[in-house]
Amino acid sequence: MKTLSKLTVLVAAILFVSCKQNPAESPEHKAMVEKHKTMETSHETMAQEHNAMKDDHQQMVNAHKTLENDSIHVITEKKHTDVLAKHGELIAAHKALIEKHAELEAKHVSGEITLEQMTKEHESMSAEHETMEKEHQKLASEHKRIKEEDEKMIKEDQEKEKEGEADKE
Repeated sequence: MKTLSKLTVLVAAILFVSCKQNPAESPEHKAMVEKHKTMETSHETMAQEHNAMKDDHQQMVNAHKTLENDSIHVITEKKHTDVLAKHGELIAAHKALIEKHAELEAKHVSGEITLEQMTKEHESMSAEHETMEKEHQKLASEHKRIKEEDEKMIKEDQEKEKEGEADKE
């Protein structure tokens, strides 16, 4: 009888372990993995836009070298430099968030954390990601505004220069 009890307990334990769902197969985990892919895509877009901003900045600096009244443009360059710096910090923080999110996935798959813990942390990280995306949009808009303002000023300076040359003739 003792052997039958031990055998029953052993079979019950095996069934319990074998029936336990793989954490990676849970709908919540799969949703988290999809959100992670979205975060990575968003990050790639942010990084590409940051590189474009840096290119725009260099073009701005180069265009300013030929202008006589450069003090206004120096102020514009400073504003743009500040936007670039803030955006660079945002990119770095977002990359760190993505890495933290990947660690969360690994901890959940390995069973190191529960579904509840994973869900709570994932929701917090998702909210942080959304905040970062909004900040990115704000900085991208500020970059666009500064760029347009600078292009307008350069055009006005070039027109004044042409008028001055026409007056000399």
